[in-house]
Amino acid sequence: MNAMDPCRRKTPSSIPRRADRIAAVALALALTVVLGACSTAPPKVQPDRPVEELYNTGINMLAQDEPIRAVEFFEEVERQHPYSVWASKAVLMASYTRYRIARYDESIIGLDRFIRLHPGSRDIAYAYYLRALCFYEQVGDIHRDQAATLKATEALSEVVRRFPNSKYANDAKFKVDLTLDQLAGQEMAIGRWYQRRREHQAAINRFNRVVEKFQTTSHVPEALHRLTESYIALGLAEEAKRTAAVLGHNFPGSEWYVDSYALMTGRRVAGTPQEPERPGWLSRTWNTIF
Repeated sequence: MNAMDPCRRKTPSSIPRRADRIAAVALALALTVVLGACSTAPPKVQPDRPVEELYNTGINMLAQDEPIRAVEFFEEVERQHPYSVWASKAVLMASYTRYRIARYDESIIGLDRFIRLHPGSRDIAYAYYLRALCFYEQVGDIHRDQAATLKATEALSEVVRRFPNSKYANDAKFKVDLTLDQLAGQEMAIGRWYQRRREHQAAINRFNRVVEKFQTTSHVPEALHRLTESYIALGLAEEAKRTAAVLGHNFPGSEWYVDSYALMTGRRVAGTPQEPERPGWLSRTWNTIF
């Protein structure tokens, strides 16, 4: 059906999809039977209709960008035929449709119910994965509350833990790394803010949290460098030595190692530009660790 097809309906709920949503569409539509052709008059939910008719009408409505109408028919499948094999599929499709139009909280409610009522379903892994995506889509930037990020991390990790061999595990692992990087990024932003205010102990607490709790993220080298800066500012020589040594040992090629080396020795790392002719005063104190 192309964009000029008069049978196709466009509504405000037709929103851009991400790449992972395209995959979700294919997986969800795999649950369906053959679709019927669209009709010029919108169908109405009627009582005592055959289950296949209700379900397929919901699929048709979804294909025609009528997600709200689609949900009505999926819910009617469960209401009129609660004990049919179609009922559980309708619950899952209603949740998926709400996910598509960014009604994430409603989708999560439906998915939680599906997981509770149908733990042995062949689609249970997909239900957990879709639930995790609902949380993931609500992740904001590092300057906003990260409650959704925490929930996304937990839900994605649960997919990996419960279904390590499923088709969803690899994408869930990738998204877990992204959410952890997001959480570490917020800790870094707060730590830098404390550092600018010269509240170095508070900054140290944040940077230490990144090093200890988010060791696999891209923020660790900067966190070690910022720790070195704050320890020097507080006159904590031994702590600064240890932190700089860890940075140099684990990330010798990073820009943060170059900065820490210059900070503590007054020189640039060999081979980098702007190396001073004579070492600064810090080198007389710190050169033993390099």
